[in-house]
Amino acid sequence: MLEDLEFDDAGSPAIGLVPPGVTWQQVHDHIKIAHHHLLIRPDADGDYTGVYWTGREMALVSDLGSDQEEAIEEFRAYLQEHDKI
Repeated sequence: MLEDLEFDDAGSPAIGLVPPGVTWQQVHDHIKIAHHHLLIRPDADGDYTGVYWTGREMALVSDLGSDQEEAIEEFRAYLQEHDKI
């Protein structure tokens, strides 16, 4: 489990912000248990990626942009539009 995650809970659903240095395996292990919606920080020149649990596996929402606030808004909109809340 990931410890001390920061959450953006200004809207629904709340989205956990994964700190730098966390591996994809750690994200998978966490989301499999906690089922939080998570936002993965990009590499130096990449875009944010949203992650959620489908009930059977981890799913990714890519290309959310390089700005954190914009990525949160886009990921939240995706989750709402696809009933993944």
